[in-house]
Amino acid sequence: MHSTPNLELAAQKLGLFLLQSQSCLSTAESCTGGWIAQSITDIAGSSAWFDCGFVTYSNRAKTDMLAVPTDLISQFGAVSAEIAALMTAGVLSRCPADYAIATTGIAGPTGGTAQKPIGTVYLAWQQRGHPAVIVLKKFSGDRKQVRMQAVYAALNLIPDAKGA
Repeated sequence: MHSTPNLELAAQKLGLFLLQSQSCLSTAESCTGGWIAQSITDIAGSSAWFDCGFVTYSNRAKTDMLAVPTDLISQFGAVSAEIAALMTAGVLSRCPADYAIATTGIAGPTGGTAQKPIGTVYLAWQQRGHPAVIVLKKFSGDRKQVRMQAVYAALNLIPDAKGA
């Protein structure tokens, strides 16, 4: 990515969609560490469309806070489509939100493998009553750049999918 993504504009776009649809969002973040929630709450009035965020950086937090089964983390790995989908489901089971967004990935500089190199991020969004939609991204750059790109992509998941 050659330019810094505009997280504020992306959060405003998401907020506009949620306001227009009279919906509310909650998040579950692993590799983004709360940055999505921070970007959202940087927007004045976001309390009208944002309920809460879970920072579930460790596997234990994913299990304790979102009820992601430990055996499935062992089977698929914390950075996987399956775990991203379970994270959104966990959010929706614990909050009154209409939508959930989740991120899980490898920001680096260590932790990558041949199968899941640094920059691998699974993003998920789910509307209550519908299955999760999973997006696999391969970002480049240093740790901060990977995380920032993941936040930007996550903020754009729902509006892009809904054509907002």
